Amino acid sequence: RTSKRMIYYYFGSKERLYLAVLEAAYSAIRQQEATLDLEHQPPEQALATLVASTFDYYEAHPEFVRLVMNENIMGGVHMKRSKAIGKLNVTVIDALKRLLARGEKAGSFRRGIDPIELHMSISALGIFNVANRATFSTIFKRDMSSGRALATRRREIVEMILQHVRRSNEPAI
Repeated sequence: RTSKRMIYYYFGSKERLYLAVLEAAYSAIRQQEATLDLEHQPPEQALATLVASTFDYYEAHPEFVRLVMNENIMGGVHMKRSKAIGKLNVTVIDALKRLLARGEKAGSFRRGIDPIELHMSISALGIFNVANRATFSTIFKRDMSSGRALATRRREIVEMILQHVRRSNEPAI
């Protein structure tokens, strides 16, 4: 409900408009994460909450997943121009650092988990379900968007991440 002229007036170019959309998308997921109150939950419960919430966010916002995929296809060209996106994403890494430290101190999480690696794993598992729904539904003749399939996948992802961080799962190396 606007004209090209107004877009150029407010944003200067289509690329700047796209960057504003990308920044708003990352801001929205980080704002949602900030509402989780992870600090007041036991470490395992807090991590399960974050993982489940991330999965739910991607399911509720497939446009976010498409933006991320599109930006990756373009080599992160727009993101590299953003002064905001890097700062926005520090919040989730800091939250994971605190959460991992609490879990280590409580004796439930193993030591040495890289919060960025953990964040990448959480993101990858959650995004996969949205990004590959059509192909997996076709290949395996399973409705990946049904309530039952989503609940199962969500539970699987939460459990995978928890198994990964648990102290009883310390690597032998």
